[in-house]
Amino acid sequence: MIMKRLNPVNTILFVLFSALLFNGCNEENVTPPVVVPEATEVNKFIYKGLHDYYLWNNQVTALSNVKYEKADSLNAFLNNYTDPQKLFASLLYRYEEVDKWSFLVDDSKTIDDWISGISKTMGYDFMLGRIGNSNDVFGFVRYVFSGSPAEKAGLKRGDVFLTINDQQLSVSNYQKLLLGTETYKMGFATIEPQGIKPSLKTLLMTAIEMQENPINKDTIFTIDNQKIGYLVYNGFNADFDIQLNDVIKEFKDAAVDQMVLDLRYNGGGSVLSSIYLASMIYGTDNTKVFARSMYNSGLEEYFKQQGGITALDDYFAKSIDATDKTPATPINTLNLKKIYIIVSDNTASASELLINGLRPYMQVIVVGINTVGKYTGSFTVKDWDENGKVNPNHKYAMQPIVVKYANVDGVTDFVDGLSPTFKAEEDIANLLPFGDPNETLLKVVLDDIKGAPVTGMVLKSAKIGLKKVADSHDFKPFANEMYINPKLKDQE
Repeated sequence: MIMKRLNPVNTILFVLFSALLFNGCNEENVTPPVVVPEATEVNKFIYKGLHDYYLWNNQVTALSNVKYEKADSLNAFLNNYTDPQKLFASLLYRYEEVDKWSFLVDDSKTIDDWISGISKTMGYDFMLGRIGNSNDVFGFVRYVFSGSPAEKAGLKRGDVFLTINDQQLSVSNYQKLLLGTETYKMGFATIEPQGIKPSLKTLLMTAIEMQENPINKDTIFTIDNQKIGYLVYNGFNADFDIQLNDVIKEFKDAAVDQMVLDLRYNGGGSVLSSIYLASMIYGTDNTKVFARSMYNSGLEEYFKQQGGITALDDYFAKSIDATDKTPATPINTLNLKKIYIIVSDNTASASELLINGLRPYMQVIVVGINTVGKYTGSFTVKDWDENGKVNPNHKYAMQPIVVKYANVDGVTDFVDGLSPTFKAEEDIANLLPFGDPNETLLKVVLDDIKGAPVTGMVLKSAKIGLKKVADSHDFKPFANEMYINPKLKDQE
């Protein structure tokens, strides 16, 4: 799996000896050997990491070319690149067409913070839309982070805004206004039958560095004598696995009859957290396969050597693994036979893994629109030495796509996303609080639970003709990632 490289010193001595042998002592006829400078440590790290771990390494000519097994040839190739980002992009398979997710950072802390859900933020999620045929833009708040500056300022789901620091948002300035300053005044509007009307309301907010709690809402309510557990879960973050397990215990202790899992804004995250949540929903029989992994040939062989053929399977779990902060914790499970899951075109990766992995075992009723269609995962690669220590000479790290997933029935490659059982769209002109029985998507679920006919929703927002410009996920470069943490290091 790991390339063997020639020792450049031995190569140079061999060339010198050959030249002397054939040319005697006539120094004028001696051709100096061509010495290829050693490539930078960063460039060698990028090449070696993708060569060994990348899912599509055999599809990239430079990664599979045997001539680069020779040190001089590889160094000559790598020395063509002075920008590590350009080298990285050149080694990806059909970059931004097939592989839209692998990324490289110049400081590994960026990845560590992303995995932990830490960022500098006002603490709200939003979507932007064009106003009519003009270049003006309006925004609406989809949810607010608990404990954030936005929550403390009074921002809430459904708020519509038009201006930042008294400037009208437009298609040309929204990024600068929303992302270019850490303190701003937001000016609001209302959606009226005749269109969007400015209001006098304003709020002042300053961004802070904080960790978003993905458990945005959990509650239990009763419909037709049935207890329904409702959970809004916005990211598979391992730091909150125990808290998630506690929420499920509350549902279990209340003997809920049904569960509604709201993943409409969940772009993914930890594969292991997805396995835990699946086990909390369905059951903890760890002989049953939740998902099957497919790696490049070298990694598959490595995993099989380490753990046998079952090493490529992920099973339902009985407990949450111990960490440096918490002991191993038994999983609370509802043992459900049916679940309702609310989705959108922001639902991706680990969320799709959950839906796809549960479908062979239980009835999964999906409400919303087609999901993103991301069935691949990544893991963090740093410049490890043979002892597993990170090279102190640079901070670069990468998150390449290394695996794709199928469920136990082999279903994968859903490039167009997972399709809903009931198609329904969120109504931006009527964004009621999460858990409100009349909220557009939840109402579809409750109608089905009550046995009422589920019909297409009449959206108030249709009157303003929403033309999406962007949403919060577009400003998060790792928004739809799914990651694993195999206990690997780069070794021979």
